[in-house]
Amino acid sequence: MADKEKIIEVLKKINDPEIQLDIWSLGLIYNVEVEGNKVKILMTFTSPMCPYGPALMDDVRRQVSAIDGVGEVAIELTFNPVWGPDKMSEEAKIALGI
Repeated sequence: MADKEKIIEVLKKINDPEIQLDIWSLGLIYNVEVEGNKVKILMTFTSPMCPYGPALMDDVRRQVSAIDGVGEVAIELTFNPVWGPDKMSEEAKIALGI
């Protein structure tokens, strides 16, 4: 069985290539669901036109799939609600001067 906390720890190590902060602190991950060895991640980008979007999703899928107990990773991309700086952690806001 996949461990949600391990998944979140991995997500905290994946950086957005443009902003150079992790996608968890940026608030790009809206939800993580674990059912047995299946993981479903609901995520967004800072912009619908993000040029790194497909590569970022591939990186998430690859790194989460490498966790012991994870068999399948499904990523759902959403822009509802639209991402904004209000989704960021306080640490990320400080790092970006917001």
